[in-house]
Amino acid sequence: MTDKIIDIFSNRKGKVIGEYKRSAVMIFLLEEESELQIIFEIRSKNLRRQPGDICLPGGRVEKGELPIDTACREAMEELLVKRDTFSVVGEMDFLVSPYNSIIYPFIATLEPQDIHPNPSEVDRVLKVPLKFFMETEPDLHEVDIVQSPKPDFPYDLINNGADYKFTNGVFPEYFYVYEGNVIWGFTALIVKRFVDIIKNS
Repeated sequence: MTDKIIDIFSNRKGKVIGEYKRSAVMIFLLEEESELQIIFEIRSKNLRRQPGDICLPGGRVEKGELPIDTACREAMEELLVKRDTFSVVGEMDFLVSPYNSIIYPFIATLEPQDIHPNPSEVDRVLKVPLKFFMETEPDLHEVDIVQSPKPDFPYDLINNGADYKFTNGVFPEYFYVYEGNVIWGFTALIVKRFVDIIKNS
């Protein structure tokens, strides 16, 4: 048994424990009129999930697909841009959310072009100068993450039973408002981290 365990773990790469939905997004940088812009999407109001919200191009990682391939594929499907018009720069820190999902963000530069997005997914494109994010601190509001056991939870198996003090947490929700457009949630969190990395490097 010892030999088997050594064989299994000697060259094994660690993974996140648990089942997570995985998605990937692209932070597109577009230089326009000598100013660097970040490309966002305003989601179609006909979508079932988060209609009208502002997000980065991206979507769910399919089985057997690398996150970078997802980010590229989804960007092309949603923005209808061609692969030879953008260059992937690299990856950013990934986000493990308290809602059983992991988001892998990537950075890419996009050649100047008129973007006509897929209307079934994207209502319109929003360009926001990187300078805005560099100079603007977002509003921060915290959300409590509370453990709430189901009715059949076996309190009799743990110390202090129903009086057990479960650990709760706090999740940051950032809000940027640009010309009346509200960028918030995971999108704002990812953008803030992107800007913080630039500022601190």
